[in-house]
Amino acid sequence: MEEERLKSILASLLFAAGEPVSIARLAAVFDDVPRATVQKALAEMASQYAAENRGIVIDEVAGGYQMRTPKDHAGYVRKLLAARPPRLSRPLMETVAIIAYRQPITRPEIEQLRGVDTGGVIETLLEKRLVKIAGRKEAPGRPIIYETTAEFLELFGLKDLEGLPDLSEFREIERAVEQANTGPVEGIETHPEDTAGNPPALAEEPAEPAPETSDDDKTSH
Repeated sequence: MEEERLKSILASLLFAAGEPVSIARLAAVFDDVPRATVQKALAEMASQYAAENRGIVIDEVAGGYQMRTPKDHAGYVRKLLAARPPRLSRPLMETVAIIAYRQPITRPEIEQLRGVDTGGVIETLLEKRLVKIAGRKEAPGRPIIYETTAEFLELFGLKDLEGLPDLSEFREIERAVEQANTGPVEGIETHPEDTAGNPPALAEEPAEPAPETSDDDKTSH
C-alpha cells in the first residue's frame, strides 16, 4: 500500500475511534502492512499535523494514538459547545494524584497522607474508571491495593506514568484550578477533551491535621 493511502486510512481510523487506539489494533486492520510501517506513518502524521498548524493534532496518549484539538484552541471549542469542561473536585484530585504517584497503594496508606476518610472518594474514582483494584497487599488483613487506569492517562493527556508532572508543576496547576472555581484561568491551557480541567495536586509528605472536608469526603460506600 502506498504511503499516502496508508496515512489517509489511519486518519479515518483515528477520527472514527474517538479514543486512543493502540498500534496493535491499528495494524490489525491491515492485511499487508507491517506494524512498524504503521507506527512510522503515525509518527510522520503527528509531526506533519503539528508543523502545519492544523486544527487537529495526533497525540500518543494512554498507550495509543488519538486525534485531539490543539491546546490553544480550547477556549474557542468551549465557546462553541457553550459549556466549561467538568472538573474533578479537590478531594478527588488529591486522591487520584496520591494513587498515581504512590501506586500500588492501599486505602489506609491514602488516608494517612490525606488525613481524612477516603471511602467515598475512592468509590467515585472507581465509578469514573480513573482507578482500579489491582489485587491485595501481602500484609495483615490483605488490604485492597489501587492503581490508575488507561482512562486516567487519557483524561490528563499522558502517554504513560513517566509523563506525570513534577510536584512544582502540580502546585502551579493546583493554584490555577482553585481560581477556575470562581472564574476564568489565565496561563493554563488544556485540551477540551481533558474533562478534569487540569491534573491533580499531591502532598509531598503525610498530611498534617485533616483538611476541610467536602461532600466527596463525607460520602462513604
